[in-house]
Amino acid sequence: MDATKTFHHQGYDLLCCAKAVDSGKFAPTLIVCKQIWPTRPRVISMRRGDYLTEETAIDAAHTQGIEWILNYGQRLS
Repeated sequence: MDATKTFHHQGYDLLCCAKAVDSGKFAPTLIVCKQIWPTRPRVISMRRGDYLTEETAIDAAHTQGIEWILNYGQRLS
């Protein structure tokens, strides 16, 4: 089962997930969605890496989500 956490940052929802992959490691996934219209969700491509726990994979997705908002999200407002 995938672990999921939702974070809120500067008018965006960050849906951060950790999916089990080979050898008991986890891969992060990230979906970013504005909290106001237009709320079209965006699946953000994650940096590759093998994470030993669900928490570290979710933390990596959260960190990359905040970076995405700082770099690209402000232009979409």
